[in-house]
Amino acid sequence: MVMPPHKMRESEEETFSFLINLPIFTSFDVDELSVLAKHMSFIHLQRGEHLFVEGDQGTFMGFVANGILEVQKRSDTGENIIIARLTKGSSIGEMALIDKSPRSATVIARQASTMVTLTDKGFDMLADKHPALGIKVIKKIARLLSMNMRRTSSKLVDLMQSTL
Repeated sequence: MVMPPHKMRESEEETFSFLINLPIFTSFDVDELSVLAKHMSFIHLQRGEHLFVEGDQGTFMGFVANGILEVQKRSDTGENIIIARLTKGSSIGEMALIDKSPRSATVIARQASTMVTLTDKGFDMLADKHPALGIKVIKKIARLLSMNMRRTSSKLVDLMQSTL
């Protein structure tokens, strides 16, 4: 196991150990991950526990370190429709760091899960203290948002073709 280069609190070490195993952070070096771990935290969810609910104020984004999360969107008729299942390496809530808007969906743990989270305040502190690292993180978030938009656009086209 790769160890962080600086003395860290136990919670930071645990966050670091989750970060180093997430595919999105493979281009980050140990020092960058060490700094990032100081601005992030982890949370454990039990099966059936909500990470957040549609309409909640968005204040953090997260990465699935382990477990399975289900993303649900409320339809016009009030029914919750499953729109995605998230597993290790998946991200959720990126828009919260960008636009600070209410959550657009509900996320529930389908099994015990661990998330590594970055709050909007944590990102702001990171960007202030370590601007180059902040830019690197925001570029990763932009790529995630872009990939999600492309995937959504493809699904929309498929859906539109099937209704013609």
